[in-house]
Amino acid sequence: MVAAEDAGKIGVAEKLGIESGMVVQEIGWDEDVDDALRAAVEEQIGADILDEEADETVNVVLLWFREDDGDLVDSLLEATNLLAEDGTIWVLTPKTGRPGHVEPSDIADASGTAGLSQTSNISVADDWAGTKLVWPKSAKAKR
Repeated sequence: MVAAEDAGKIGVAEKLGIESGMVVQEIGWDEDVDDALRAAVEEQIGADILDEEADETVNVVLLWFREDDGDLVDSLLEATNLLAEDGTIWVLTPKTGRPGHVEPSDIADASGTAGLSQTSNISVADDWAGTKLVWPKSAKAKR
């Protein structure tokens, strides 16, 4: 039987579309990230999350990004390096009113410049929101 706390953790990984056996990479880790979310993802995939030094194709990238983390376009381009054709990037940013908050319009602009399409936004933790980015369908056909 799954404890209610564990069910909530796994629920957020499922909301992110993460399934057992997927390969997940994390970029932008710092001490402020949500450890419960990370634990839920690792529980769901049955393995450790790969770090920025990974060199294998990944299904999902968790990109923790704060206002002062530099250029979001550069971070997104780095995140696409190992991303599978049907892969997903979740840009995880502090929620409105939290230190390091990133404006949704900045994410939309950067994702377009990086050649990605924004599909949805969700709350992933008390202090973090997630924006889902994917390769555009037209880009897949050209690859």
